[in-house]
Amino acid sequence: MLSPSLAQEIAGDTSAVIGFNVLITDAEGMVIGSGDSSRVGSFHEASVEVIRTQEPATHSASQAHQLRGVRPGVTLPLVTDGQAVGTVGITGTPAQVRRFGLLVKRQTEILLRESVMLRSRLLAERAAEKLLADIASYDPQVVEGDFLGFRAAELGFDLRLRRVAVAFEVTVPDRGNDRGNRRHAAPTRDMALVRSELLRTVREVFADPQDIVATTVPGWIGVLHRLPADRPVTSLAGDCRRITDVIAAQGALTARAGIGEPAASIGALHDSYQDACDALRLGARLAGNSPVHLISDLRVHQVLAAVGQPARNRLLALTAADLRAQSDWPVLRDTITTWCESGFNLVRASEALHVHRNTVVYRMNKIEQVTGRPLRDHRATMALYLACLADQLGSGGASAEA
Repeated sequence: MLSPSLAQEIAGDTSAVIGFNVLITDAEGMVIGSGDSSRVGSFHEASVEVIRTQEPATHSASQAHQLRGVRPGVTLPLVTDGQAVGTVGITGTPAQVRRFGLLVKRQTEILLRESVMLRSRLLAERAAEKLLADIASYDPQVVEGDFLGFRAAELGFDLRLRRVAVAFEVTVPDRGNDRGNRRHAAPTRDMALVRSELLRTVREVFADPQDIVATTVPGWIGVLHRLPADRPVTSLAGDCRRITDVIAAQGALTARAGIGEPAASIGALHDSYQDACDALRLGARLAGNSPVHLISDLRVHQVLAAVGQPARNRLLALTAADLRAQSDWPVLRDTITTWCESGFNLVRASEALHVHRNTVVYRMNKIEQVTGRPLRDHRATMALYLACLADQLGSGGASAEA
């Protein structure tokens, strides 16, 4: 509980403040910290009785002379949870240093408790990180689901509850290239501080005791959120936007989120997390400024990304080559995708595109003229729709972040 590095830091700082040498021993009476570094590693005999009785002791010059490794002063027990874990001693005549004894003892015990709490929190975070990583890479042929469930239960998490995975990516945008080449936040700010701030921001929103929140790789945070039965997945989009807005307001950072599907088993939770990562990556390739993407809106994109770039290029070349040669190809492409996603309804498509319906009619007539195919031929139109989505994906695909 009382590490030598912490003991040395406390002893050195306290000695500088009060002007008297402070030493700290472990539960065996060995000096593990001292303002006089030459005493580190020596045995402090007076500490043995102080630890046994948990009572302070003072030693005059003559008394100290009879004890091994002891100098005149006062020795007090360091107690946490009713157990003496070491001692703190102050060197000097008892009349001089006694007034500092209780203050130094209490301050040391406070720092010790804070250190234990920090260590416990870090251990819990590491365990959550390992659990999330194991779920992200879960293979039932390699690891039994019951084993992961048992480990989660030891941490207080019940993986049988209905959950949904969310993935966040936090980056520093490259101002010279708005469409890519984003850099992680780590190079420009202290990584430990950034990580702590980001985790706290996410946990303030995903605050259910059953929510598993952990970093995965630098710049990525994963969440396995307990989703009540009466809450739809789509409602999480608002929560995620709150987080991305807060992160953006903290400095020159941008954040995006991907949301998976509900899951109630370890295998399904693995799929949900992979879907969340795919949604995050795919969403970055699509037009629009929304920082939050649901995989349920990107299933077709996900399938297209899985078939590989050569197949997508061939689909584009055979289906939309003439359209892509048009100067207004991005507008025509968006018209096709919006019309299809609006159920081939002219009114809904014009509303989604924020243009007059006659504008949509004009664009559709042009598309038919260029392709030589009527858009009422839904089979041909769906092939064209897939080609448009392939074009939106660009030259990359989606690979899940473990």
